Amino acid sequence: MTTAVTTALTSLLVGAAVSGCGSGNSAEERSADAILEDANETMRTLTSVTVEVTNTVAGGGTVTSRLVTDLDTRCTSRTTWSQGGTLEQIRIGETDYVRPDRAYLQKWSNSTAVRTEQGLWAKTPVDRAQPGDGLNSCTRPFGSFGTATQGKTTRIDGRKALELTVTDEEDKEGTYTFYVATEGKPYLLRTVYKGAENRTTTSFDDFNEPLDIQPPNPTEVLSTDDTDR
Repeated sequence: MTTAVTTALTSLLVGAAVSGCGSGNSAEERSADAILEDANETMRTLTSVTVEVTNTVAGGGTVTSRLVTDLDTRCTSRTTWSQGGTLEQIRIGETDYVRPDRAYLQKWSNSTAVRTEQGLWAKTPVDRAQPGDGLNSCTRPFGSFGTATQGKTTRIDGRKALELTVTDEEDKEGTYTFYVATEGKPYLLRTVYKGAENRTTTSFDDFNEPLDIQPPNPTEVLSTDDTDR
């Protein structure tokens, strides 16, 4: 994932704040700020969630990713670049297991020497991960920012949701639209960021679903300790 893409996703997800309904009132009857705070609190209490992101950069193609996480120390992700390349990741505690496909290896090594697909996972410490390398963090902070304005009621994947538009003085050319569930718990269902250079859509689902994230079969793992010797 490029640095530009990483920056766009970070600014969107760090601000992943939104709406919800409160006891005894519909979402439409409450202020946008109150809905935003309820949603923030609800998302922060999750024990697991699935996050799907599509980011399109002007002149730079599209990057899609799917993250399944306990929002702490265990998660899996798969990131795909429209211009070629897929990167799979399993993070357990302080260890990453990473498996790139042939197109990814060719792209990032600037070499066509890799001619066949490979099924091995590289085992590496989490502290080696660097911004822009395509690896995901299991954690997701949810906090308020900007000024929220209520919009229309709509449906996101069949669920009734309230639209909130958020503007931020730090990003005068961008707008954020948050869709918050108005039935049941006030989950954040989707966010859409539209900026001068990119558009990012982030969807949230599978709230508090049980997870069983395990490391790969040891026979399919290549430790980076071996390559460092």
